[in-house]
Amino acid sequence: MYTVNIQFEQKNLSPIVLNAVNEGESLLEVCLDNGIELHHNCGAVCACSTCHLYIDKGSEHIQELTDKEEDFIDRAVNPRINSRLGCQCVLEKGSGEIFITIPDQTQFLGE
Repeated sequence: MYTVNIQFEQKNLSPIVLNAVNEGESLLEVCLDNGIELHHNCGAVCACSTCHLYIDKGSEHIQELTDKEEDFIDRAVNPRINSRLGCQCVLEKGSGEIFITIPDQTQFLGE
C-alpha cells in the first residue's frame, strides 16, 4: 500500500494525503478515483500531455519513464526535470510514500 501526498499549484486547493493506495494503479487513476481533477484528453493512453504532473519525491515507486512519455512531456506546459504523465506513473509492487504536485488545471480550455 502507498501513501500519496498531493500538492496543487492551483491557488484555491489545499494539499491532500491519500492513504491505502493500491499498487498497480496509475497516479491518474488514483487522482480520478479520489475526486481529484487531472485532465486526460487522450483517455490515458500516453497520446497527449494533459495529465502532466510533477513527482517531488518517491519516483522509485513508479514505473520508469519511457521514450514515448518523454516525447509528450516535452509538449506539456512548464515541463521540469521531475515531470511525468499521470497515466504512465503506475505504482510498482510494494509500498511507500509518494509526493506529487498537480499543475494548475485551469490552464486548459473549457475551464
